[in-house]
This record gives sequence, structure tokens and C-alpha cells, in this order.
Amino acid sequence: MPAPQELMAILAPHTQSHLIEDWDELSQEQRSHLESQIQAIDFDVISQLFHEKKNSTSAHDDDIAARAKPPSVFVGQPFTEDKVAGAKQTGEELIAAGKVGAILVAGGQGTRLGFDHPKGMYPIGPVSGAMLFSFLCGQIVNRSKKAGATIPYYIMTSDATHEETVDCFEKENYFGLNPDDVFFFKQGTMPAVDMHTGHVLLAEKGKIATSPDGHGGLLNGLDKSGALADMQSRGIEVLHYHQVDNPTAIVCDPIFLGLHQQHNSQVSTKVLAKVNAAEKMGVVCEVDGKTQIVEYSDIPDDIAAKTDEDGELLLKWGNTAIHVFSRSFIETLCKEGTGLPFHIANKKLPHLDQTGQVIKPETPNAFKFEKFIFDALPLAKTALVVETSRAREFNPVKNAEGNDSPATAKAALSALFKSWLEEAGAEIADDAVVEIDPAFAVSAEELKGKVEGSYSGEVLLK
Repeated sequence: MPAPQELMAILAPHTQSHLIEDWDELSQEQRSHLESQIQAIDFDVISQLFHEKKNSTSAHDDDIAARAKPPSVFVGQPFTEDKVAGAKQTGEELIAAGKVGAILVAGGQGTRLGFDHPKGMYPIGPVSGAMLFSFLCGQIVNRSKKAGATIPYYIMTSDATHEETVDCFEKENYFGLNPDDVFFFKQGTMPAVDMHTGHVLLAEKGKIATSPDGHGGLLNGLDKSGALADMQSRGIEVLHYHQVDNPTAIVCDPIFLGLHQQHNSQVSTKVLAKVNAAEKMGVVCEVDGKTQIVEYSDIPDDIAAKTDEDGELLLKWGNTAIHVFSRSFIETLCKEGTGLPFHIANKKLPHLDQTGQVIKPETPNAFKFEKFIFDALPLAKTALVVETSRAREFNPVKNAEGNDSPATAKAALSALFKSWLEEAGAEIADDAVVEIDPAFAVSAEELKGKVEGSYSGEVLLK
């Protein structure tokens, strides 16, 4: 049975007909899947991206980095009472009025951690082994209860994590959240192409090699899934954005929400000082009057090492991937079709060759395409940058060992909770390991009156 003419009409103009060369050998199920994949791909875009990449140089990125300056609309630490008291009240009022929602990016798997499940399911509690999901959802449970208002949670998954994530939430009773206030949606995918020919690669017979379209796929995902319409119907005005691998992110932080509102910002982002010029963090800066984030790999070493008159790094503010968006700004980007740019990465990707054999390359052979949500910053008319504390709010779980690993995140959580107990008036043994369920408390202030005496060994408060 020959391939349908409509598929040939799609593929032939883009020299992608190889995708259906083995059509006769495919089962009906394989044909149906491949056909749906082909029809979902915009081959004009793929062709354009490939040719742009082949003809590009690094000069453009170097030029941007050379023009980068520290952000001018900036709120730095320490957060003195006069600086943030009003902001905290404003943020709390937004939550109480039901105008705040939260966005969780949870499309990643725990593969690099040796964990064959969605990363959000990773056991990170230093005492209980509670999941990453638990530390984030629990904060929403706490703030919702305290404010007497609903904070809907919009959770972006991927093809790889969606089903298991939804099952996990159901089994865990949505971690205390109301199921009606949790909205799951999937990010999109993009095909991988041969970096020399531009041919879309096959992962196996009847299946195109694809990968998630990056956290910048959030905009399209919110729009197409109906999540954006749900926000509108609920009267949500501001959205707190965070990633699943950072258990110490302050979800729906009233101070951050309030500062965003007070500055009439369309998008706000939290930053922290880089340890050194070589730290692999995107840099939040200002280029030609626009706030933006430049990838560390796009900043030449000599520019990254530049210092100011005080000897501080000129480009020192690292991106924490914690943002606040105004819903109206997201709507504008979606309605106007102001697409975020694709970033193209060189990857080693196993694939089928023309003979049907699986090739496992030892060097990069493919281009993968993804969008980054932080590319929305320069599109905003107003953008705010807010400094946060690394110890308090940036302890991601990215590597199996060493820095940014489960071990460092668990230690950071325990140290944070111990500091809360001490501030609340309790005595803590030096070797104590402490875990506080966020539904019980999300700050030292909330612990006051709930704890007393001394604690040692393993301590779990819930």
C-alpha cells in the first residue's frame, strides 16, 4: 500500500520523503502514528531554522554580550522593612482576592539522577523522603488556607512525564490540593534533524525522533490547552512561575508578587549573585534598554570576567528560573503571535539510517530545537529584577552527585528548617536533621507559637 498522496505533498517540497519510504512495512498503528506526527510538523519552520543555523555565526551573540549591562530596574537585598513591608501586604491582598495563580514546569525526567520517573516524583525530603512535588504543592496549600482563597496550579508536563505525573497526583490525593484547582497540560514537541542534511530523523520505524520544545513552549501550551482561558474565567491577574527541580523556591512569594505589582511590571525575575564568572548560569542583564537573559555559553570569557569599579562582576546576576508574569502580558504574546525564538543545540542522537539500522553516534549529529521562556523578558514594556538569597531559594536538583545534587538540596532544606526553628525560639542540636512540611509552615514567622523546647536527631514537623 503506497503512502497517502497528502503525505507526499507535505514532505516532497521539503525533501523529507524518506520519512515514508518504509510505509509498506509499517503496521496500521505505526502508519497512523507516523501520519499524525507528520501532519503536526511545520516543515517550513524546520527548513528555515536549519538554514539559519547553518549560515549563522557566533558574532551576533558576542555582540549582544558586549553591550550587556547590569539591570536598571532592580530591587536588591537586604530586604529592609521599609522596602518590602508594603510589597508583602500587596502580595497577600492579591492572593486573598483570588488573583494569583501558579505555573509549575514539570516536563523533565529524573534520568540524570538515576531515577526513571518524572523528576517531580524524586524523594527529596531530608527525613520523610517526600517528593519534590510535595514541597511545592504544600506551599500552595498553606498560602491558600491562610488567605482563604484559591490558588490554581497550572502544571506543564511533557509526553514523557504526563501520564505518570497525573497518576502520581491522583495517588497522593493531589498533595492536599483541590483537584478542581489543578490543571495539567503538555508542552509541545519538535523533530530532530540531521545537522548536515536537515533531514528529519527517525527514532525507529514509523516514529519520528522528537524532543520537548523547551519551557518556552509554555505560551503555546497555555493557549492551546485552555489553561489561559481558565485563568481568565477565574480572574487570575498574576502568575508565579517556577521549576520542579528547586524545592526551596518560595511559591507565590507575597513579597515578590507585591513588588511585581507595585512596579507595574509585565514580567519579573529573581536573581542571585554568581559564585564566579565561570558559574554556568544564564545572566540577567540589560541590552539596549531591554532586560533579558543571556545564556552563559553565549558570553565570551573575557566579557564574563569584566568587573566594575568595586571589583564586582559586571554581569553577576544569575537566573534562578523563578518569575512572575502578568496574565495580560501572556495573553498579548499569544494573541499577537509574538513567538519566542528557537534555540538550536547540537546533540548526539541515536536514529535509524537509510538501511534501517540503529546508529548511535559518538559525536553530535543532530539539531534539536527549543524555546526558552526567559526570551519573553525583552518583549515586555516593563520588567523587574529582584535579588534573592541562594541559601534560601536556589537549591536545584540537577546532578546525581556534587553540586546541585540531591545531597546538597537535602542539606540545604535541613539547614533552612533548622534556622527557622532557631528563629522561632527552639534549640536545635548541631547534628539534627530537620524537615518541615510546608503545609505546617513556610517561614520562621509561622513556626512561632507552634514549637518550643529542644530538638535533636531526625525531626519531622507536619
